[in-house]
Amino acid sequence: MGMHQYLESLAELELINRAPGYFKFEQHSVAAHSFKVTEIAQFLGDVEENAGETVDWRLLYEKALNHDYTERFIGDIKTPVKYATPVLRTMLADVDDKLTENFIQNEIPSEFQDAYRRRLSEGKDDTLEGRILAVADKVDLLYESFGEIQKGNPEEVYPEMYKESLSTMLQYRDMHCVQYVISKVIPEMLAENFTTQEKLRKLTRRVLKSEISGK
Repeated sequence: MGMHQYLESLAELELINRAPGYFKFEQHSVAAHSFKVTEIAQFLGDVEENAGETVDWRLLYEKALNHDYTERFIGDIKTPVKYATPVLRTMLADVDDKLTENFIQNEIPSEFQDAYRRRLSEGKDDTLEGRILAVADKVDLLYESFGEIQKGNPEEVYPEMYKESLSTMLQYRDMHCVQYVISKVIPEMLAENFTTQEKLRKLTRRVLKSEISGK
């Protein structure tokens, strides 16, 4: 037993495409997504730290970089399917946990197993770092969907992905980093020139108004 299997398996994340089953102008792999989420989480951590919060940077980097590693076991399941019912979500999480533990026990040397249980466990928890990860994950999905909308992709799933990402992110609107994204980043995004610019602006205003008012 050694680390070879783990290191070799990292290449598999480059072969798993996100949002499978939909036409895309630009493909995004799980590996690329993990890198982008880590970069975004790093920036969001900076915002929180500048606002006076204490960030555990090691924990944040571990959570962000590893948050989708276990998709190599079950792939990237479409969000509408994954969250179709609480029962299905629980079943998928249980399968994921069992496959991850089996992998750790069989492929990771004993002296590193505790570290990898921590790294490969569910990272989106109630800690500041877990909340930053949850926001970073949705910011990246927001940009993935925005990129397809900007290129004129006719698939209706991308406005829905954009809406879902923004709505989920707003559940964390008490965080400094979310307030920054809403007040600084999204206006810059919507200032870009593209065919459906006004339509996306209206969708954004509608989601912001709905979520903030609690309707």
